[in-house]
Amino acid sequence: MTNRDRVRAVLNFEKPDDRLPMIEWASWWVDRTIVEWEKQGLPKGLGFRDIAPTLGLDQHIQFWLPHKTPDCPQPAFNGGPIMEGEEGYEEILPYLYSDSAVDWCIEDMKRLKPAHDRGDFPIWFSLDGGFWFPRTLMGIEPHLYSFYDEPELYHRILDDLAEFQLRQMERIYEVLTPDFMTFGEDMSYNNGPMISESSFDEFLLPYYQKVVPFIKEHGTKVIVDSDGDVTTMIPWLKRAGIEGILPLEHQAGVDVNKLREAHPDFLFIGAFDKMTMRIGENEMRGEFERLLPAMRTGGFIPSVDHQTPPDCPLERYKVYVEMLREYGERAVREWI
Repeated sequence: MTNRDRVRAVLNFEKPDDRLPMIEWASWWVDRTIVEWEKQGLPKGLGFRDIAPTLGLDQHIQFWLPHKTPDCPQPAFNGGPIMEGEEGYEEILPYLYSDSAVDWCIEDMKRLKPAHDRGDFPIWFSLDGGFWFPRTLMGIEPHLYSFYDEPELYHRILDDLAEFQLRQMERIYEVLTPDFMTFGEDMSYNNGPMISESSFDEFLLPYYQKVVPFIKEHGTKVIVDSDGDVTTMIPWLKRAGIEGILPLEHQAGVDVNKLREAHPDFLFIGAFDKMTMRIGENEMRGEFERLLPAMRTGGFIPSVDHQTPPDCPLERYKVYVEMLREYGERAVREWI
């Protein structure tokens, strides 16, 4: 099977011919992990899209659509605001929702379309979600207050966001059909969601109901990207038409086997505890053994549950890749 065929099969709960996909969905810290690996023998100067095949992984291409112009004002500190209130939103609008900021994505997709059609790699895209995007404007703390203090503004932002995203996706689907997509949200932390179900229903659900059907009508699988413990909010997402979630961080207490039992029709990507990679090969093998029951059920692409830490040696990562292939082949042989 081609790389793209494997991904499409698993996302449709179909059995691949040979093995599961071998991807690292969140790639690597270029300024940390890759720098360390170059010191240990990884060829220097690799283009970002050349790293995966060099390491023995399947190629995949992600596009994260820009929602701001390159000259958009930046926060004064990490997690800080770039606007305040309705007046601030009006002032920042010239830097938001720019069609021209997305032009490069469309042109790159046109260039990659023949190889995508051939099955060389899956293509997926990411959008700032209804929780994530307002936070980038308001800042972390004011954003959490805004559900109560500025509900009209929040709804306005999400209306504008949905309109922009629908417009850009029309452009994408004129070129090709991405195999899956993600909404960047990060709505959970170690103790569960950072938003209540009632707030989700009031603010995010209407936004998803505008955008998700359009994506699904075009044949792209819809997945939410949220760190932390997502167990509680999966039923909320399902009501919104979301079909899957990643990265399923084990450190946050997420158990993909329990999730599979509770949600047999939901898609999962990730779940491999990255912390085992800094310890040793036995711990990594034990982690694959933990994931194997879910891997055999379909609808699950195992991958590091976030970016590979820079203290994982290159040679150990190569062993991880070998194990990923080994257990991917075993999962297909033992398919349930």
